[in-house]
Amino acid sequence: MDYHYVYKDVEGASTQWDDIQRKLGNLPPKPPPFKPPPFTPSEGQDSKPKDKSWIDDKTEDQLEDLEDDPDLEDDRFLEEYRKKRLAEMREVAKVRRYGSVVPISGSDFVREVSQAPEDVWVVVILYKDGYPECGLLLQCLEDLATKYPGTKFVKIISTDCIPNYPDRNLPTLLVYNNGAVKGNYVGLHSFGRRCTPEGVALVLCQSNPVLIDGQSGSEQSRKTVLDGVRQRLIEKVVRDHEDDDAGSSSD
Repeated sequence: MDYHYVYKDVEGASTQWDDIQRKLGNLPPKPPPFKPPPFTPSEGQDSKPKDKSWIDDKTEDQLEDLEDDPDLEDDRFLEEYRKKRLAEMREVAKVRRYGSVVPISGSDFVREVSQAPEDVWVVVILYKDGYPECGLLLQCLEDLATKYPGTKFVKIISTDCIPNYPDRNLPTLLVYNNGAVKGNYVGLHSFGRRCTPEGVALVLCQSNPVLIDGQSGSEQSRKTVLDGVRQRLIEKVVRDHEDDDAGSSSD
């Protein structure tokens, strides 16, 4: 009697008959034995070298948790750098308060403007809907509010702020700091022939450090702020010039 013995190996069940058929080409070859990929442990935070980039990757909470880290206690440079980064993060968080042009009413004015914190510059636009000049200046202020979130921007209907305020004076910008008026700009012509965010920024910062970007801390000199505004203006001119060149080459 002819028996076919069944046996098992690491690839699974097979028979001598199957093996013969494979040799004759009647069955496909057996698949190669499965070999798992070599184990490679993932790189965790603890395995990274502790240097400046390691500190830079940490959040504020993580940096606070490292205060008693034994490795940093033995590395004066890293410990000092940790403290510096933590101080920078706290300063930025303290300054980044705003970021948009907020509508207020007449009853809000004292609280939102006159009683704003001493270190906060407040830019107030007096406007009315339906005036193209007001709309243009508001667009510029929205752009500046996102670029300079350390400065508070608010808008108020002109007659809600000052009863019987003449429409011919619209738009009007008022700049406040520490409860006092530091600037007063009546009409769109105050910002040059073309009203752009960069042009408005230059006018606002000619006398005072009005625009705070939230990156350099709240105590900035007028020169530092003005230099930053000019740098943004230069970058925009360069971008516009490059866009014009690209457009000309594609025509």
